[in-house]
Order: sequence, then C-alpha cells, then structure tokens
Amino acid sequence: MTGLRYVYAVCRPFGAALQSQLTGVAGDPPRLLPHGDLVAVVSHVPEADFSEEALRAHLEDLDWLSGTARAHQQVIDALTAVTTPLPLRLATVFRDDSGVRVMMEERAQTFSDRLDRLEGRVEWGVKVYVEPDQERAQGPAQAAPKPATGRDYLRQRRMQTRANEDLWTRAEGFATRLHETLSDRADDARLHAPQNPNLSGATGRNVLNAAYLVRRDVSEEFVEMVDRTKDDVPGMRVELTGPWAAYSFAGEENPGEES
Repeated sequence: MTGLRYVYAVCRPFGAALQSQLTGVAGDPPRLLPHGDLVAVVSHVPEADFSEEALRAHLEDLDWLSGTARAHQQVIDALTAVTTPLPLRLATVFRDDSGVRVMMEERAQTFSDRLDRLEGRVEWGVKVYVEPDQERAQGPAQAAPKPATGRDYLRQRRMQTRANEDLWTRAEGFATRLHETLSDRADDARLHAPQNPNLSGATGRNVLNAAYLVRRDVSEEFVEMVDRTKDDVPGMRVELTGPWAAYSFAGEENPGEES
C-alpha cells in the first residue's frame, strides 16, 4: 500500500501480538518498523489527507480531528496492553519508511532514555470537582429570605462570599492533601490546568487535574488509595481514569515532518 507513514509511538521490541482486528488512522492496520533496538509503530495514510497542506485544512474540521484522535488512541491503548509505548503527537507523519528510520536514528538516545524511565509504568489521571449542588447550596436563596432592604442584601452578599470562601478553602485543602498522598505513591506527577467545563462537559468546578506515573505492579494499590478518598469530603467528586500510556511524562516534541 502506498502513502505516507503515520507514526503512533516508539517502543522496545516486544513479542506479544497486537489485536488481529486492530485498525489505525485511515483504517490501515498498524505494523512494526524496527530500527536498531527500537520499534516504530506505523501505518499508511493517504497523502491527500495527511500532507502538510491537507493537515492545515483538517485542523478546522472537528469531526475529522475527533475521528483521527480516536483511531490514534485505539492503537496506543492496544500497545499499552502489551508493552510500554512512547506515544508521539497526533498526526506525526513521514514520507516513507526511510524517513521514519532517520528520525529514530537521530533521536535514538532520547527515545531510549525516555523508554527506560517509563518502562513498566502507566499513567493514571485524577480529577477533583466541587459538585454543582454543593455550590448552589452556598447561594443566598437558601441562606436567607429575599432581602427587604439594601442593608439586608449586602448582609446576604457577605454571607454568600464567606460561604463560598469556606467551600473553596475546603476544596483546595482536600485537593492538596490528595495530590501529596498520591504523589508519594507515584514515581512522578504532573499538575495540569483545571478543565474548562464548557469544553470538557463535566459537571462541577474542577479543582484538581493531575496525572501520576505509577508502576504497573503497584497500580492496584494506587487505585485503592484513590477509592478510599472518595467520601472524605462531602460535596467533592473524585474521578480516576486510566491506565493510560504515559503521555504526560513522555516529554516528546513533535518530530514529524512530511518530506
């Protein structure tokens, strides 16, 4: 099959087979491209969609981006089940196999160092939200009847402000303690910016958005630690996701070039 080479990840050689029905971006099954002591996981994609000019146009097409991201992640998830991949950015594309090999040759030491660090580890994501009904409970409508005078209104506003401050103090304290506890059990941790609910679709206000690099052999214990905290503070919601490939710890710039 002709076309450009789409690169999902770089990893060490591994013996386990990928899922027989696994397909990648543009419907092409991924294959392994070895070079030295590294392996690139690649598939063929049409130049009409993945040339530099075509990719710039596709950046405006959210449906196309979403479908491409799902196919990309499907391959990464399959790799994570059988080995430790170093994921590359979405739409890392080269002209041919030779271009992929040159990239691996030039970055061999960097890739090897990062794979050594990630070996046997996965990423877990933890988010903490203030529940929407908890925020509403701080409002003046439940704190007092409708103000009769300007003075009553100002008094209620002060009460609401103090209640919200108390809520956020508790939320921040809980999130800080949880992050410290989980960081102690992880090999590394990353704090990401709080998610925008308009983009994420999640309910409540995000007060912790963190990723943790955890050894596979202690992941069960890590999950149990998160589960034990879920009822610690009423009005807080703790969400755990994973295990994922260690995107937050890969430290990978985009090495792709269509040439």
